[in-house]
Amino acid sequence: MSAHTLSTVITGSGRYIPSQVVSNDDFLQHVFYDVSGKQLPNDNQVIIQKFKQITGIQERRYATQDMVASDMGFLAAQEAIKNAGIDPETLDYIIVAHNFGDVKAVHRRVDMMPPLASRIKHKLQIANPYTVAYDLPFGCPGWLQGMIQAHYYLQSGDAKRILVIGTETLSRVVDAHDRDSMIYSDGAGAVVLEARSLEDKFGVLQHLTVSDTLTQTFWLHSSPSYNPAVPQEDLFIKMDGRKIYEYALKTVPQLIKDCLDKAQLPLSAIKKVLIHQANEKMDEAMLERLFKLYGEENIPADIMPMTISTLGNNSVATLPVLYDMVARGELAGHALNSGDAVVFASVGAGMNANVVVYRIP
Repeated sequence: MSAHTLSTVITGSGRYIPSQVVSNDDFLQHVFYDVSGKQLPNDNQVIIQKFKQITGIQERRYATQDMVASDMGFLAAQEAIKNAGIDPETLDYIIVAHNFGDVKAVHRRVDMMPPLASRIKHKLQIANPYTVAYDLPFGCPGWLQGMIQAHYYLQSGDAKRILVIGTETLSRVVDAHDRDSMIYSDGAGAVVLEARSLEDKFGVLQHLTVSDTLTQTFWLHSSPSYNPAVPQEDLFIKMDGRKIYEYALKTVPQLIKDCLDKAQLPLSAIKKVLIHQANEKMDEAMLERLFKLYGEENIPADIMPMTISTLGNNSVATLPVLYDMVARGELAGHALNSGDAVVFASVGAGMNANVVVYRIP
């Protein structure tokens, strides 16, 4: 009889995609400025066309006026709990990744107390005091870092069942006068992770995380509007796109390779690369760089499922939403089968980047 192994596996997933669709044409009337406060000379049609060419984004989803991040996180969590078929009172932890808390549509102020995890636990009506709920702000890689933390708890025997949520309303913290504002969107995704004793190693096989802060810390930051007429005490999400692109290209493919080496898996074993959806061209470039590290030219057409063209970049929600869509067979041309090895990868504010190698049970 073969020895059993303790595996960290996803037993349920869920998502909430806001109903409000915002197309690229909705930005035609915006007045865009550069970092020095000067109006961009190009016609908006040209700006938007170039934006679509680079990012692949045609439309994105915004939360409706009445919703905040914890509302969306709750709805995604409900779906994940239902999908896993569990009693929420049996959860040992609820980890909620976000970066701006509950930002209301009316005043756009960051609201993080009480923690979003507490708010979601309250909405789920979980009475168990030993269901520990806490927040994890870690830039866009926050949800994946929550997965890694959950894996540690489950492997240590401290926990048996954990809910990990990623939720964000980036539409509430963007500068309408910054063309980068077109990248961002809203949404939420969640998974239930459980410790299972299995005959073979499934679930989380290996993980790696890096935090680079010497020169990279403020490549994503909060700053006033580029429009000098907007009150300068108000802060909005800002980024140095070129530096982030170069960092992602240099860091993420190597991190994936290092993690695969740690897991003792060849690149050929990977059936899917689920990557944080921030910029289509950047994601494609990272995948190409990964294959080049192995001296491989031929990239399987179906290895990297994408949602960015219609959902935009909703930060911590992109990975769990992507996983849920593929796991449910709701993304055309993509499926997950038992035994498949999958890579999760993300990069974002910090600068932080992380990778998880996962085998489907």
